[in-house]
Amino acid sequence: MSIPRFISVAAVAFAVAIMSLASAAQSTSNIKHVLLISVDGLHALDVARFVDSHPTSALAELSHHGTTYTNARTPAHTDSFPGLLALVTGGSPVSHGIFYDVSFDRTIFDPTNTACSGAPGNIMIFDESIDLYNAANVSLDVIDPTKLPRRLVNGKCVPLYPHSALRTNTIFEAVKAAGGHTAWADKHPTYDLVNGPSGKGVDDLFTPEITNVNGFDATVSVVCTVENDQKKVRGIINEIHGLKHDGTPGPGTPALFGMNFQAVSVGQKLAHDNADPSCNQSVGNALRGHAGGYLDGSGKPTDVLTYGLQQTDEALGQMIQALKSQGIYDSTLIVVTAKHGQSPINPVKVNKPGHFANLVAGLPDGTTNPAAIAITDAANCATGPCGLVQDDDVALIWLQNQNQANAVAAYLNANANALFIDEVLAGPELTLKFNDPKKDSRTPDIMVQPIYGTIYTGSQKKNAEHGGFSFGDTNVGLIVCNPGLPAHVLKTPVATSQVAPTILKALGVEPNTLKSVQKEKTELLPDLPF
Repeated sequence: MSIPRFISVAAVAFAVAIMSLASAAQSTSNIKHVLLISVDGLHALDVARFVDSHPTSALAELSHHGTTYTNARTPAHTDSFPGLLALVTGGSPVSHGIFYDVSFDRTIFDPTNTACSGAPGNIMIFDESIDLYNAANVSLDVIDPTKLPRRLVNGKCVPLYPHSALRTNTIFEAVKAAGGHTAWADKHPTYDLVNGPSGKGVDDLFTPEITNVNGFDATVSVVCTVENDQKKVRGIINEIHGLKHDGTPGPGTPALFGMNFQAVSVGQKLAHDNADPSCNQSVGNALRGHAGGYLDGSGKPTDVLTYGLQQTDEALGQMIQALKSQGIYDSTLIVVTAKHGQSPINPVKVNKPGHFANLVAGLPDGTTNPAAIAITDAANCATGPCGLVQDDDVALIWLQNQNQANAVAAYLNANANALFIDEVLAGPELTLKFNDPKKDSRTPDIMVQPIYGTIYTGSQKKNAEHGGFSFGDTNVGLIVCNPGLPAHVLKTPVATSQVAPTILKALGVEPNTLKSVQKEKTELLPDLPF
């Protein structure tokens, strides 16, 4: 009796599928290196449009050898700190405890309070202002410990470094504990953060300051920002060749390394490009005065943003070529994603009414209502346990008196239209997603998501921002690739926090060594053979 033809065809198809999976598994079992790239501001839409219009680009090449996740989102709001920590801890502020680069902690003290005396509670500042600067207002690319908030540790009042503020470990610590060499490059010295609580997770940390306080600010121009990015790109290429970022002898290509690109984010934000004469004058002159961002709601980039996208793609191409020249392209997993997106994409949605607390103070009862006064008091607090209002296209509010939270939330909801509010998170609505502010010293009492396109600023320099929960802020590009992987496009919702355990799994390190993965039950990214 002969076997029916449909059975034999099905058997062949099944065998081919099994062989394909086995081949992919074999190719990825040899992963020795992971290159993690954050292109800040990069939306999934940006990736799709660029790959479609640039079929020979580096992004197109990467997308042909791996999975492109078109529905990837950050697990929480989208400041750079929680955005990066999602990628390197596998968690959200629920476990790592960081909400913004400038936030509030009810257990710490002002940098000048070297005895940690009096009531605790203070602003926790981890931005470019804590750098050590020379007389010419140029950062020395290190942290000035005298500018750090302080805390009590075993009875001693000590500076709180960014890495010490982290409540959970990072992939760099996990890989280093497993015997791997690690490296990272980012935009401020405060990205000491990625070292993790040990302070030693990254062997080769490179943080060339992009924004010097009262000095040169590369972010006024996409051209200047590209030049700052290129410092880090050169560092990555040196590391691919087994050197340290500065070109001095190193221990070999890191097992885990990567960097942050800023050019796309700056290209999205700029109301007008204003290239410094010290930057590339030929390009700078051509783009000077031009607006950044998008031309319309479909995501068509302006010339300023186009330059940022193209230069970033060319840099990725340089890295790919370096990996190939070293003979390690096949053994390297490349992850291209973003800490955050940017909003609004559609320029007609831009609304910049002023800072949130000023809007509250401008209400008819803004100077007499106790709830309004609570907000303005927090916003005007310079030091000590009197709260904070942090705003961008979100407003995070830490109140001096937490017992006022319900009344303040009710007041904001009653004035939602005048304050351009879409959603007020407080009480149970907030604690369903985050820790209880009355039990966690860092969780804001209230979080305000404005109407899409609203940025709580009066700045004329930017027409887009990140920090909130909107789709434009949270939906980011994500490609995970290796030459041995087939090309897939996956529309299943995933979180950027799933990148961290996936990286560890690819390197043969147990994902559950990450405390955030344990606490938040973070899963591996789907559609990958490990």
